[in-house]
Amino acid sequence: MKELKIPFSRYESSVSAHSNVSDSLDGEDVSQVQELEEEFCAYVGAKYSLATSHGTSALHLAMLALELKRGDKVVCSVNAHPNVPEVVRHFDAEPVFIDIVDGSYNIDLDKLEAYLEDNKSKKLKAVIITHLGGTTVDLDRVYSMASIYGVKIVEDASEALGATYKDKKIGSTGADLVCFNFSPHLKKNICNGGMLVSNDEEIMQRAKLLSNHAMVRDEDALEYIYDVTDIGNDYTLSELNAAYIRAQVKEQDKSIKKLQEIAKLYSKAFEGVVHITIPDMSNEEHPFLLYIIKIDKNRDSFAVALREEGIGSGLHYMPLHLLTYYKTKYSLRVNDFPVALRSFQQVLSLPIYASMSDEDIKTVIAKVKKIAKTRV
Repeated sequence: MKELKIPFSRYESSVSAHSNVSDSLDGEDVSQVQELEEEFCAYVGAKYSLATSHGTSALHLAMLALELKRGDKVVCSVNAHPNVPEVVRHFDAEPVFIDIVDGSYNIDLDKLEAYLEDNKSKKLKAVIITHLGGTTVDLDRVYSMASIYGVKIVEDASEALGATYKDKKIGSTGADLVCFNFSPHLKKNICNGGMLVSNDEEIMQRAKLLSNHAMVRDEDALEYIYDVTDIGNDYTLSELNAAYIRAQVKEQDKSIKKLQEIAKLYSKAFEGVVHITIPDMSNEEHPFLLYIIKIDKNRDSFAVALREEGIGSGLHYMPLHLLTYYKTKYSLRVNDFPVALRSFQQVLSLPIYASMSDEDIKTVIAKVKKIAKTRV
């Protein structure tokens, strides 16, 4: 496969990132992980944060912290990355899929509420809300449902770093736990890392205990003496990854402003172009961490044509009920989630990242328009 002139994503670097990494390599007496956790709390407005080795680690640790058990149920959008139901299945618990809203590609809250009303049970443990590309659902309504039906809310903010809801950063709006991923699906970073945040001290104390094999030490004892009080795992983030990510977080708001500018240019250029539907531009809080269009004819051939022109693209996501494991495990049919199915057949994510040059943007626009003219 030939190298793309404009890939779907590029990792972002900076002077700050190089400086932080150099400090770690030089053995500077600074805990990059601790600094990252403190800075992240300040950035999103949460009381507690815990850095993890990856976004999936943060999700898995969230399930551990909530004491998920065999037979428990966790509700999630059918349009999510496979790591969402995957972490649930690792506990031999059951993911429950809900269809999406056309246009936002997020979970349909009417269908979610109907499910919660019809399936009241102690086994119903939590709802995972995925913020696709940083777009949010009506979170006040979600938190109200949680209170009424006695479920925990875990937010999957893998694609929502820096996103806001009613001017509050995701991570501080009222969820029990929020999970971030600094190297999300199809937007791989040069490093991996995740973050778990909460305002619930008890949940976070449990998460912190379990994040390093549930090992505890007596401060007055020798350093190598420890006890193990539960079953945990190693979810810890390396100092080098933390050093790089600190700069990423520091620059995220600036990056989002750039993404919003690119999204406006895209939408202005694509408005009225035959076969293409642009995203809703009315939400001023939309961070456009993804720019998703709809192709009404032959989406896959459109993506192939883009690739042949040197332009990368992405898909967010393959609906979970179409994947062999979940389709077989839960006897799911193709038409069980019609909105997600229809969206899946049309959606395409275009390159959008802060380091795109004006020429890159113009090229993407020109190539998309060129290919759209060939659709019949």
